[in-house]
Formats: sequence, structure tokens, C-alpha cells
Amino acid sequence: MTTERPKIAYIMKYVVLVLIIAFVVILMLNMSGSSRAFEDVAQDVESALNTEELTRQEDSQFKRNFGLNAADYSGVMYYSSSASMSADEVLLICVRSDDQVQDVTAAIEERIASRKNDFEGYAPEEAKLLDDAVQSVRGRYIFYAVSADAQQYLEAFGNSL
Repeated sequence: MTTERPKIAYIMKYVVLVLIIAFVVILMLNMSGSSRAFEDVAQDVESALNTEELTRQEDSQFKRNFGLNAADYSGVMYYSSSASMSADEVLLICVRSDDQVQDVTAAIEERIASRKNDFEGYAPEEAKLLDDAVQSVRGRYIFYAVSADAQQYLEAFGNSL
């Protein structure tokens, strides 16, 4: 009976090791970026957007709203509502280097704070949308959405990678 316990412990040690390795592999697959081209990812995300409410914006509007230059990135897709009383917007960026990720996420946080300040007294439902804004960083892709359909857009982004 005493010889059986060391065998079980020996076997369990390897079972736990295999489970840890499997967990790390799954985690890396889910958190890694994509080898797909920006245009393909952008097209997949665009097909999920409600283009009746959101319109594609020029690079100058992106720079005005986020303080970033679109030419510094591999790709930028920016949609926002044409209505001034709407906080809806969707942004997809492919950075050239990992160093740029922090700059973009900081600009997104500043944009959210600024927009909350704009809407906080007279449009509480828009401020709530900003509170529920979704962001995702997957490899070199950064996704940001403020919308009632933000989770649907995030899912389209995740599936496109």
C-alpha cells in the first residue's frame, strides 16, 4: 500500500505538468496577434458595423480626436457618428512596433475622459456608453468601440484575427 502512493504522486506530477503546458499554449493562442493583413481585418470589422449610424472618418479627424498621426501606423480605421449628440465611435489600429501600443491606449483613455466630460451633464445615456467602452489589444492590433453594439463589434474583431 505504501508503494502505491509514490506511484500516484509521480503520475499526478506529470498530469499537472501537461495541464499547465496546455493552459499556456491556449493562453498564447488566444492572446496573440494575427498574421492577417490590416485590410482584411478592417474589412471584417467594417462588415459588422452599423454604417447607418457610423461614418468613416478621414485621417485629419482621427488626429483631431485622438492627437495621433495616422501615417505613424500600419493601418487606421476610424468610424464615428455624424450626430454631435452621439458618443458612438469605433477605432481599429495596427501599430508598427510594440512601443506604440502604450501611446495609442493612453490616447484612447484621454479620449474617453474628454468625451465623458462633454456628455456628463446633459446626456447621461451617452456617458454610460463611454463607461461601457470596450478596448482590446491583440498583438499589434488595437480595437476600441463606444456603442450600444460595442460587444458585437469586439466579437467581430476577435473573429477576424
